[in-house]
Amino acid sequence: MPRDYEIPSAFKNAIKVAGNGRRTVSTIDFVNELKTINFDWSLREANVWIEHYQSCFKDVSTEEGDRRTFMLFNPNGGG
Repeated sequence: MPRDYEIPSAFKNAIKVAGNGRRTVSTIDFVNELKTINFDWSLREANVWIEHYQSCFKDVSTEEGDRRTFMLFNPNGGG
């Protein structure tokens, strides 16, 4: 049975850290992590959750559609 309090952990597990320290998360990776905790979300549902609950991640997608990529940024000028 899915539990709502596990969603942020799935998001955290979907974050990838590049060699330069840049943190990104793709909607596909997030949806795959959600499947491991019994959530069956569409890409659109995952995007809506990220946009609502993750204010420090901005969309850096290079293509149109629901397959999106978000990057962690510092709104205070840190990157």
